[in-house]
Amino acid sequence: MFKFLPIAVLSLAASVSQAAQLTALETRWLNAAAPVIGYAKSLQLPVDIIVQPQAGPNDVPLAMGFADGRCKLVLSMRGNPNAETILQDVPEGKRDVLIEAMAAHEMGHCWRIVQGSWHALPAGFTEMGSEHADDPTLLELSKQQRQTRREEGFSDLVALAWIQRSRPAEYAHVYGWLRTVRDAQPHSHGSHDTRAWLKLAPGGGVFGTEGSPFEQVVALWRAGLLQDE
Repeated sequence: MFKFLPIAVLSLAASVSQAAQLTALETRWLNAAAPVIGYAKSLQLPVDIIVQPQAGPNDVPLAMGFADGRCKLVLSMRGNPNAETILQDVPEGKRDVLIEAMAAHEMGHCWRIVQGSWHALPAGFTEMGSEHADDPTLLELSKQQRQTRREEGFSDLVALAWIQRSRPAEYAHVYGWLRTVRDAQPHSHGSHDTRAWLKLAPGGGVFGTEGSPFEQVVALWRAGLLQDE
């Protein structure tokens, strides 16, 4: 659901324009994501839509990649059981807004990459303390988890700021679903444990009204960084 794809994955994908025919599920997800995609393009974010002809064994339905200077919003629906089940517990009429929020989350990744800020801490922030392990690969894995968690936290806030901007009546629904997803993470402080940020945004009023959703979340993201570790 919320995942940044390695560039290598994109070689397996086919663009929407090349796809022989979109499935009904792909069409639904793209239609639900259309407001976010249109807004991103209005900001001149370099976004392409990719539809994989066949999902891989570990693919999530919607993810963001980056290649050749452009963001790649990747749909991996075909042959992906998760694409059918990810929203199965959500009432039919409440699903599209969650897809829209997922798309906004992925655009948060695109924004960070285009800004040249991917995996970077904001000015004035630095990691404190030190870790020790006999195996250096464990230290690198821990670092990657921290970096991913920060980016996921940023993008979760972007998803919520977008919903507050576009569909404020649905904020509580989206927030509750997102909290349920993140509460289900198997490990505290894992790569997708964004609860340090979500707890700062129980209501949409925490976001400002000026600027883009990407800009509106910066102060809250910084506050979450102070609590995450």
